[in-house]
Amino acid sequence: MKPSIPKGTRDFGPEQVNKRNFIYDTLKSVFVKFGYQPIETPTMENLSTLTGKYGEEGDRLLFKILNSGDFLKKAKTLDDSQKLTSEICEKGLRYDLTVPFARYVVMHQNEINFPFKRYQIQAVWRGDRPQRGRYREFYQCDVDVVGSNSLLNEVELTQIFDEGYTRLGIPVTIKLNNRKILAGLAEVAGITDQFMSMTIAIDKLDKIGMDGVRKEMQKSNIPEDAITKVESVLSAKTIDDLRPILANSETGMKGIEELSTVFNYLKTVDLTNEVAFDVTLARGLTYYTGAILEVTANNVKMGSIGGGGRYDDLTGIFGLKNVPGVGVSFGADRIYDVMEELNLFPETQENTTKVMFLAFDQVTHDFAFQQLQAVRKAGINAEIYPEPAKFKKQMKYANARKVPYIVIVGEEEMNSGNLTVKSMADGDQKKMPIDALITQLQ
Repeated sequence: MKPSIPKGTRDFGPEQVNKRNFIYDTLKSVFVKFGYQPIETPTMENLSTLTGKYGEEGDRLLFKILNSGDFLKKAKTLDDSQKLTSEICEKGLRYDLTVPFARYVVMHQNEINFPFKRYQIQAVWRGDRPQRGRYREFYQCDVDVVGSNSLLNEVELTQIFDEGYTRLGIPVTIKLNNRKILAGLAEVAGITDQFMSMTIAIDKLDKIGMDGVRKEMQKSNIPEDAITKVESVLSAKTIDDLRPILANSETGMKGIEELSTVFNYLKTVDLTNEVAFDVTLARGLTYYTGAILEVTANNVKMGSIGGGGRYDDLTGIFGLKNVPGVGVSFGADRIYDVMEELNLFPETQENTTKVMFLAFDQVTHDFAFQQLQAVRKAGINAEIYPEPAKFKKQMKYANARKVPYIVIVGEEEMNSGNLTVKSMADGDQKKMPIDALITQLQ
């Protein structure tokens, strides 16, 4: 049997994992700075928790988990596919971290303090067609706050986006819109009952262009005059451009005022990246009710690398009414791809080996092993080649591991206590006692 892995999944070697951890650690430091606390939820959720929260397209992409036991025997007697699925699959892999978070809030409502600010970094799964920047298994780095209507939350989440990508070295554009504006558009166009079809079509604008969006809306039987109205609104450049168009929609005007408030707040803070209004930003998920955000990397051909928005009653689906929420997600895997393309990862990571001991024979190897203990005791990442093999072989290994320093231990070093320390970057070689080595490495 030739070993393989499922399409849309990947193995990560030590170098890749260190780079990924650099992303996670950088983002965690930003999340904590803004007062967010960590949680984790199970890899799988009940299908009843997941279905119906992501729209029809999202439901089709859910990975379902077969029940244990002799389910096939029962399956043969069932004709209806929906009933068949419910009989043989009760659980599914989580599609995102937001719906499981809403479920968590409801189940733990008596244990948490509102407003509750959480961050979560875990894998999610979608049965999508694998392609560059789109995987079936990928990580999300989420920050959400529930239990507060304040628009200051949207402002701080925009700041978190700005600081997170700045620390990672990625120049980005942060786009903002409001679902109430889109709901107002559907209202003035007379297609309120086709709101989701309209937003799903608009959400594909950057992929299929305006002609493609028009065809998508035509497929959904949206009238031509309504499509023309939608097209005219999508050409708006500023929030104020929308005021006369949505003047007769209370919902649309509320979206305009909310978005204006957020932008007025943002004028008072220092931001590194561009924050722009984009009326074409729709976000296809059904649970968004207010502000929506999306992040794109500048000068890199990649889809969005972050997004989010307000969902004012997601917990209500699980029985806890009137708990507003808003959150954003950093797409870790796309961030990784962007950083690789732009060569943004640091040369060395803090959690890699700083020094490696090499010895010539068993006696000097035993001595080097004792010196290694002192270095590790000082909190320095260090290792020793496990046996006194040929020196060329040891050096080749140290080079392959990209260790910045090696310590060569022979009979002279053992007798004098002065170790030979070599910088692998420039070949500079010095002799020094173990205490001096520790000081230098620290």
